[in-house]
Order: sequence, then C-alpha cells, then structure tokens
Amino acid sequence: MTPKKETAKEYDVIIIGSGPAGLSAAIYASRYNLKTLVLGTTFESMINEAHLVENWPGEKSISGHALLNKFLEHAKHYGAEILEKQVSRVIKTKDGFEVLVENEKFKTKSIILTLGTKKRKLEVDGEEKFIGKGVSYCYTCDANFFKGKDVAVIGGSNSAALAALLLSELCKKVYIIYRQDIMRCEPVFLDKLKKKKNVEIIYKTNPKEIKGKDKVEELILDNNKKLKVDGIFVEIGGAPSSVLIKELGIKTDDSGFILTDERMATNVSGIFAAGDVRKNVLKQAITSSAEGVIAATSVYKYFNELKK
Repeated sequence: MTPKKETAKEYDVIIIGSGPAGLSAAIYASRYNLKTLVLGTTFESMINEAHLVENWPGEKSISGHALLNKFLEHAKHYGAEILEKQVSRVIKTKDGFEVLVENEKFKTKSIILTLGTKKRKLEVDGEEKFIGKGVSYCYTCDANFFKGKDVAVIGGSNSAALAALLLSELCKKVYIIYRQDIMRCEPVFLDKLKKKKNVEIIYKTNPKEIKGKDKVEELILDNNKKLKVDGIFVEIGGAPSSVLIKELGIKTDDSGFILTDERMATNVSGIFAAGDVRKNVLKQAITSSAEGVIAATSVYKYFNELKK
C-alpha cells in the first residue's frame, strides 16, 4: 500500500526572522486576516542581547529580551503562529513558495524576509583561536565571566557603548577601542561612559592581534600598544546572512543588504524584506518595526491583487 503523501500546511504569508521587524509584520499581517507564520529563533535577534533599551516609545527603560517577549505575545494575540526553527531552504514554485524547515514543509503565496544580521568578526590573528576563551560576541551572555577582570570592547556604536556600560559595573577596567576619532553612539550613552572612572576610550585605533596561551591574555593594537586583558567583546556591527538571499536571486548592494523599493518589495515577485537585512539608513529596532509594518501592508495589497 502506497503511504499517504503528507500535505504541506499553507499560509498567506511566511515571515522569516523573529526580531522587531518580523514580529511587527506579524502583528499587522494577522490583523489584516492573513494566515501568518513566523519562522526563526528569537534569541538570535540583536535586540535580545541589549540589557537596556531606553529609546522605545512608552518604555523609559526595558531589557531587549523583555521587549521582544512583548512583541511575541502581541503577535500571538492576533493569531500569528510562531515556530522557533531555522529555515533550511526556500523554493520558488509556479504558484508561490515552499519553505523547508527541518523535516517540515510549508507553502505560501508571499514571504517577508526579516533575517537581521550576524555579528561581524574582527578578522585578526588569534580571534578564532580564542572564541569562547576570552573572545565574545555577546556581552549579555558572557559579562559575568569577567567579574573583577580587565576587558576590551571593540566598536563605537550603541551596542558597544551598552556593552561597556554593563561591563563597567562588573569589571575592574574596561577599554573601548574605536577606529574613528569620536564614538558614533547616542550622546546620552557617551555621557554615561565619560562618568565611569574605570572606562578608558582609545580612539583612532584598531585591534591587530589577540595573544594568550590557553585563553586571552593580551590585545595588540595597530599603534603597537599592548593591553593586558582577560576578555574581548566584539561589537562592530553585523552583516546579512547571504545563503537564502542568493538562492532566491534577490538583488543586494555590495555589502549583501537587500535592495527594495519603498513598499519593501524585492526584485522577486512575492518576496518583501524589512529591518536590518535591508539596505537602509538607520538600523534601530523602531525603524525595523516600521519597515515590518510597511512590508505587511504591501503583502496585504499584493495578496488582494492575486485574488483578482
């Protein structure tokens, strides 16, 4: 007897990525009565790492994790389905798309890519050797391992400033290494850093090499200065994950960020993009959320056009 072929579950829209852009899109898509599925692990969202968010309207101070949980509950409230699994492949079909997740397959007429970005690496000697042995890309995950020790934070963005502020409460000394002559974080963060007696900002400098025996012991800078540190926290921004984007033939800029029009539509019919994965001028949770809303609205209009 021939086994019964399992039918793939169908959705009006599948959102790949569960950060602020993806979950905001899910809230709006669900309110448009679109059958909505969100795929992706929320713990990988950049905002999940932020121990302090002070610029979200209506929340004077909240952790990124707590804010993301509010997004999740809001999306679920309006009927969005959330599956915390990674997408392995997306296949274009004659009437839409097939999305493969482990041993499951889903069908959809439209997709919103809200993949976010992955942490950039320094690409210096010793970095790979000491990952997990003093080199970290998640300050909220690893800060407690360095209580009473000396550490360095690489970068000048909001995330770098937040990392340094948290570490300053735990560590003996915190160095901030930044390649430009002024931090590009919000002034309010810089003001807080300047008040910290155990924080030292070293401008116009780059890391050159990481040294140690079994763990990080020394950071060599390109001005030949040597810092005795136990930990190095890398906060130099992110780059988009390119596999799905390339497989689908989606156009990007030279850095791999997705190009869209003002409706968040890509060059591939039925695929939209929002948030940090998209080429935009500001990578913040609030702008990502706004783009997610625009993408969901565009999907709603696209879906109605298909019905005609």
